Amino acid sequence: MYQLEAPQYFYLLLLIPAVLVLYGLFLRWKKKAQIYFGDKELLQKLSPERSKNKPFLKLIFSLTVIALLALALVNPQIGSRLEEVQREGVDIVFAIDVSKSMLAEDVQPNRLERAKLLISRTLDELISDRVGIITYAGRAYPQLPITTDYGAARLFLKSVNTDLIPSQGTAIGEAIELATQYFDDVDQKNRLLVIISDGEDHEEGIEDAIEEAKDQQISIYTLGIGSERGGPIPEMRGSRRIGYKKDQNNEVVITKLNSALLKRIAENSDGKYASGNSTRTSVNFLMEEINTMEKKQFETSLFADYEDQFQWLLAPALLLLLIDVFILERKTQWFKNLNLFKK
Repeated sequence: MYQLEAPQYFYLLLLIPAVLVLYGLFLRWKKKAQIYFGDKELLQKLSPERSKNKPFLKLIFSLTVIALLALALVNPQIGSRLEEVQREGVDIVFAIDVSKSMLAEDVQPNRLERAKLLISRTLDELISDRVGIITYAGRAYPQLPITTDYGAARLFLKSVNTDLIPSQGTAIGEAIELATQYFDDVDQKNRLLVIISDGEDHEEGIEDAIEEAKDQQISIYTLGIGSERGGPIPEMRGSRRIGYKKDQNNEVVITKLNSALLKRIAENSDGKYASGNSTRTSVNFLMEEINTMEKKQFETSLFADYEDQFQWLLAPALLLLLIDVFILERKTQWFKNLNLFKK
């Protein structure tokens, strides 16, 4: 197991293309200056010992040093010792609607991105609860089995988009049925299913799924994403919008939040409904409910110690810097004999 202590230092790698651009501009200026100064052959006679290849070698050294120093600052760490620890929490499964209506931009940047942000912010607040992720549109599919690995949850969350499920619709009932298979701890009393949807284009017949969830002591909380006035559904080609979805009369389709359905699901399953349009308010709502629930203790394996690995990157960087000091731009016989740049 590994982790990155300071991943923000990856931005230092942007110095590499910046240095290459500046070096290219310098070579261009230098070439123009030499043309004004004198003939090329004459300049070569005036500085016969000047190497043509060593400046490029020094540039490669400099770029390599920048890359190694940036990675050293990121400081990769490798887990060195596993131990069993006692943790307590509740089981939470997030069911995300990925139907095309979730692309509507009546909530910025759009409904789906707001839903993903809401889950991400909730993960930031959790400590030892187990989480799982389900995606659904015309069908429901497992995205992440229930786990305490929040890093994995964030990774899977990034990949969630409306192209995951080709069949359209909002199969909330099937998502609830799938969620009942997620809760694998029979002793866990508090099981929470959080459905995040606009409630649009839903399928009928979800009462049986709700009853099955109640029988398994699963409380369903619903968060409505979208507005009552609604918005058009963008049609995308890759990351580019090419228009809006139209009906058979060639009129733009307006998708609206169906809060009545989401409220009914929550009420019939001993859960609660809240608007998901405000990320902070929604996260506070969920955390208040989670914190009032009885926690169950369980054992899990965690890496207790992590060893820093920055030294394996810092050492070659310092070595290259030292070598670079001793590389002069004049020709040397041993370097000439290497023929590094000859084809």
